[in-house]
Amino acid sequence: MCGIVGYIGENEAKDILLKGLEKLEYRGYDSAGIALSNEKGITVVKEKGRIADLRSAVTESLQGTTGIGHTRWATHGVPNKVNAHPHQSASGRFTLVHNGVIENYHLLQQAFLDNVSIISDTDTEVIAQLIEKFVLEGMTTEAAFSHTLSLLKGSYAIAMLDENDPDTIFVAKNKSPLLLGIGDKFHVVVSDTMAMRHVTDQFVEIYDKEIVLLSKDRMEIKSIDGMQIEREPFTATIDINDMEKGIYPHYMMKEMDEQASVIRKIIRMYENDQGKFTLPSAIRKALNEADRIYIIAAGTSYHAGLIGKQYFEKIAGIPVEVHISSEFGYNMPLLSEKPLFLFISQSGETADSRQVLVKVKDLGYPTISLTNVAGSTLAREAEHTLLLHAGPEIAVASTKAYTAQIAVLSIIAFVSADERGQSIDLNIKNELSVCANAIQTIMDAKEDIEQISRDFFESTRSAFFIGRNMDYYISMEGALKLKEISYIQAEGFAGGELKHGTIALIEEGIPVVALNTQKEISLNIRGNVKEVVARGANPCIVSMEGLEEAGDRFVFPRVHSLLTPLVAIVPLQLMSYYAALHRGCDVDKPRNLAKSVTVE
Repeated sequence: MCGIVGYIGENEAKDILLKGLEKLEYRGYDSAGIALSNEKGITVVKEKGRIADLRSAVTESLQGTTGIGHTRWATHGVPNKVNAHPHQSASGRFTLVHNGVIENYHLLQQAFLDNVSIISDTDTEVIAQLIEKFVLEGMTTEAAFSHTLSLLKGSYAIAMLDENDPDTIFVAKNKSPLLLGIGDKFHVVVSDTMAMRHVTDQFVEIYDKEIVLLSKDRMEIKSIDGMQIEREPFTATIDINDMEKGIYPHYMMKEMDEQASVIRKIIRMYENDQGKFTLPSAIRKALNEADRIYIIAAGTSYHAGLIGKQYFEKIAGIPVEVHISSEFGYNMPLLSEKPLFLFISQSGETADSRQVLVKVKDLGYPTISLTNVAGSTLAREAEHTLLLHAGPEIAVASTKAYTAQIAVLSIIAFVSADERGQSIDLNIKNELSVCANAIQTIMDAKEDIEQISRDFFESTRSAFFIGRNMDYYISMEGALKLKEISYIQAEGFAGGELKHGTIALIEEGIPVVALNTQKEISLNIRGNVKEVVARGANPCIVSMEGLEEAGDRFVFPRVHSLLTPLVAIVPLQLMSYYAALHRGCDVDKPRNLAKSVTVE
């Protein structure tokens, strides 16, 4: 969601900030702005819409070696120029950007700001006005900043400028991600290392409720009680070349095309010198000691978790529960005696999952994060971390991270089975390689799938996806892909549930995509297709080789039945891509959505 960039140094900040904001576009946003500080004061420029609109609004004469910038995804107030960040205090002295949600901002406004005119609908402006109020009452800027933070209830990542102190950026965070970057006679503040990899690869973590005073040659980190903190930087390893589209028209197509190579990379990264898959000893121990695994995830990662449950139970013999993180955090079920929590998140910044992580850590339970971003919040704060090695995923609709999650989950389950002495007749390394080849074959047939997408989705208002067993979970993910980028109302259902209510929605000509990858229920799903066809549906059957029949619209190469989710999802991803493309939608940045959901 919202993204923050900040720079203080000796170079002109404008282009650095704008380029940083462009690198954050993948997170999802509806407005953007920057503030630059120079000897004449602070100038704010902000616009509704894309970074390109902001660039057009920024004049050549706008200069400054200190500045902050922001991409906003609306939470409080509609997307418009007034509600866009940065926000300023009444006098214009304090200018700040903020990610997160301040739950008690109305109460603070009523208690402290009755005589202050609030011009936006945001919770953020209240922060700026509070800081100015406390300064006017005699506090220093640092004291007012700290005192205001102590009053806030909720999540925040903040970067603030003080017109009277142009040599400092005031920084703080709680729950929302924020990092500091180190360069030669400059410092930066970012929501994501990708935003400033063009200027530095050295970054420093900020922990919750810490305050940072940032100048071009000084980084002063303080705890909530004012104690000075020293912290070593880490190196961001993301290759900035991986973040470019290259020859591809969209990031989503590039990332779908990378899925086969990602699977092959995962094989390399998780095998040892003897060619066997392995995991760090501490993770193997945690898996071996657990009597139940609780998978916590959201969205696409939740769908991957449902597949992971099948792997852990069928391969390793470990009971698993899969929970939506936003629900689990406020409605925790009864736990087993020795639970292990596995958090799945592409970005590692999912706020709903992070609040669960904090709670279960306080309870003393072991935690593992499975994420694509090494320096992310979940990666840093979980007891153990496993990486997806998928490379940067920029398109909002997750594709290669999803298949990477499934691949790594299969490896974890296989290693767990080996640790527990389970006898598994499955050469997982070879079978994953077969899946990579099958994915490449599907991607080579993208023109055929484009035609399928035209035939089924070009003019429809809604669509259904059905499957049984693991195909049910794939149907849920296929429906999510279609709805989030093409805006077609799509739902995924278990085939056997049609007759329990859903079949009432079947109308003449409505597309029903049916997945047929599991031999033992192939006849069942074909029976479900007959049920919807009898009521006028337009069926699109996607089958695995060996299970196909005449009339099936797409057949993909045969793979091991446990690993079909890795492959069967790819034609559905492509169908969704072409549906969005031909309907004139923004494929990489669908409306109202964000790549990293950093607020609860």
